[in-house]
Amino acid sequence: MAQHSTDVVVIGAGPIGLFAIFECGMEKLSCHVVDTLEAIGGQCAALYPEKPIYDIPAHPAITGQELVDRLCQQAAPFKPTFHLNQQVEGLVRNAETGRWTVTTSAGTVIDTATVIVAAGSGAFGPNRPPIKGLEAFEGTSVFYMVGRREDLRGKRVVIAGGGDSAVDWALSLADVAAKVSVVHRRPKFRAAPDSEAKLAKLAAEGAIDLVVPYQLKSIAGDNGRLHTVTVADLDGNTRDLEADVLLPFFGLAANLGPIAGWGLAMENGAVSVDPATCATNHPGVFAVGDIATYPGKLKLILCGFAEAAQAAHAARAHIHPGEVVHFAYSTTQGVPKTA
Repeated sequence: MAQHSTDVVVIGAGPIGLFAIFECGMEKLSCHVVDTLEAIGGQCAALYPEKPIYDIPAHPAITGQELVDRLCQQAAPFKPTFHLNQQVEGLVRNAETGRWTVTTSAGTVIDTATVIVAAGSGAFGPNRPPIKGLEAFEGTSVFYMVGRREDLRGKRVVIAGGGDSAVDWALSLADVAAKVSVVHRRPKFRAAPDSEAKLAKLAAEGAIDLVVPYQLKSIAGDNGRLHTVTVADLDGNTRDLEADVLLPFFGLAANLGPIAGWGLAMENGAVSVDPATCATNHPGVFAVGDIATYPGKLKLILCGFAEAAQAAHAARAHIHPGEVVHFAYSTTQGVPKTA
């Protein structure tokens, strides 16, 4: 059982959680970060890594993955510890010390002074296709997110799905992977028209194999390594696709999960907070981003960034009560250099 101690546990490694690391670092607070997904970035990285976001200040347009990469770079000097592919299950307060014990599904135990919940709409998990034996290949040949497209260079990649994620990654991997096959149950895709047109053009040129109308049927391989993905049409006709990697993009399912049982004050499925500090009804526990609510709340990334700054400042005050802190702008305070 892994045990740790820190100033702040950030629950959620999406953009708001990543910016909370930076803000906590500026307050000289150490952070551990827990996320249910297997890669950093939350919905931005999982659902629309190649899609532009238009309401980030100073960026007329920035892709979800680029935003995540830059936030990681910004947080890096403060050396956060990430615990990925695990869910926070327990949150228990020590009545004597006032500190919290955070436990996860992977057996990680973290002693912390404060908690910042930045879990978006709750814990996200992939919608897995109903394929026998799929678990044996997860993490080695079957992935529900792509961290870096370079990891798939020279691979035979089968992408299943018909939404933005499937189409975006097919376009992105066309000139990187040895072969890209896109499996979808119908010829029409649920993606931006421009993206769908680009997909059709690449298919016509032979750069992408459109396998439609088919659905995933089974997979085969050895020791967690794929070699074949079998698909079937509505009439039961099958086709074998050579594959090194399978990317099933059937969206993410979100629910509050254990968060709903922590005794936090809730309103319409979100955590009620004080808008001045983002404090919840539990001392030392804060909530920011889409999971937090208060009168006049706007569910925008830029609002979440401001909430992260408020929560970090309030977390420092909670950890060091009575300490006189003179607020310093980053232009004068600076940030530590990465090692």
